[in-house]
Amino acid sequence: MPDLSATLSDACRDAAPLAGAKLHLKLLSYNIQVGVATARYHHYLTQSWRHVIPHPATFTNLERIARMVSDYDIVALQEVDAGSMRSYYVNQVEYLAVKARFPFWHHQTTRNLGRIAQHSNGLLSKIRPTAVTEHRLPGRIPGRGVLEVRFGHKDNPLVVLVVHLALGKGSRAKQLDYITGIVKQHEHVVLMGDFNCAVHSQEIDLLLTRTHLCEPLDRLNTFPSWRPVRNIDHILTSPSLRIAEVRPLHHMFSDHLPIAVDIRIPDGVHLAA
Repeated sequence: MPDLSATLSDACRDAAPLAGAKLHLKLLSYNIQVGVATARYHHYLTQSWRHVIPHPATFTNLERIARMVSDYDIVALQEVDAGSMRSYYVNQVEYLAVKARFPFWHHQTTRNLGRIAQHSNGLLSKIRPTAVTEHRLPGRIPGRGVLEVRFGHKDNPLVVLVVHLALGKGSRAKQLDYITGIVKQHEHVVLMGDFNCAVHSQEIDLLLTRTHLCEPLDRLNTFPSWRPVRNIDHILTSPSLRIAEVRPLHHMFSDHLPIAVDIRIPDGVHLAA
């Protein structure tokens, strides 16, 4: 079992305060594969049991992830477990929040398999959200969702959407059509996560045509982590959010690489301390 001697309330008290409206934010999106490190294709077979049966090495890997994500203001997580047998019944989003000292966190369980698995999206934040909404996404196979997190005043918020889309093209198209409806309601939007498709795929092209979102500045390969040849993890932003830098981070704590972006928040968006 992990050492949970730190508590979330401790993290809240010790978190460094933000001074009013923070103009620059460091964002990160990461599919952590429930804390299982994968370094070769054959590990999908030889280590597949770690996705079902708990193993102490998972917490060693989560410690590494916590140290890495602690440098960021907002972190979007995919493939986290919200507390089942395979995670020693530990909510991995909360665990990372405590270890990386994020005062605010939220998880969305998208596929509840009881004691076997709690497939979830997650968000870690050093900024207090003003609203959190969980959306169920359409698809041939249920179990996908989008986590909508708002920051700042309700009339002019920064909206962060955390997604993990389906493997099938038809389901992804329906899911992005649903997400389009959310994006159109807001001026300042960050959409990030594991899209399971390339940035110039037909379904993402349609999303970009129907919304004001901008495609990434670069085509960044993030999968598989040990030899990245596919760009399936993305951070899309509204034109109002000026991008300073987008980059993958070469940390092999999962079968995906994390992707990071530095953005500038418009002066009219006031984030809570």
